[in-house]
Amino acid sequence: MLAGLPYDPTDPTLIAERLRAQTLCHELNSPTPNEAAKRAGVLNQLFGKPVVVDITPPFFCDYGYNIDLGDNVYFNVNCVVLDVVRITIGSNTLFGPGVHIYAATHSMSRAQRRTGLEFGKPVTIEDDVWVAGGAIVCPGVVIGRRSVIGAGSVVVNDIPPDVFAAGNPCRVIRTIADLES
Repeated sequence: MLAGLPYDPTDPTLIAERLRAQTLCHELNSPTPNEAAKRAGVLNQLFGKPVVVDITPPFFCDYGYNIDLGDNVYFNVNCVVLDVVRITIGSNTLFGPGVHIYAATHSMSRAQRRTGLEFGKPVTIEDDVWVAGGAIVCPGVVIGRRSVIGAGSVVVNDIPPDVFAAGNPCRVIRTIADLES
């Protein structure tokens, strides 16, 4: 699975690992807002290491440990991350409400889909990216550093650094200059 090769999602080990992530997501999504220490512990368990991330619940993922987070990452409400392979998210990256990141995919062949096998393609979102609300990032995509993805976009191809991109399919609208002096 981690190599991006076809795998059987009904494998008992994978089922147990997804159940673990579902349980941790439930714990993350359940505490009251003033239980920051409990939430931090749950996040460290979910991602398999200490992380510096701010998540406004609810949040959902398949495994958690396949998500590699930089520092100072923010997920707004209702984000979904299907991390059957590595999803790399750079530092200072923001996700609006309802952003979905999919590394999981299926064959275009109906005969292969009937076998029940799935596979994944890694996703990379570099530093200082903002993905606005309702956007979908599809398997195999790289979003370049400092880029902004417009609300509701469906990102099916790589996006270069320093651009504003939007639409379905998402396309570069214009370059953006860093406004910092």
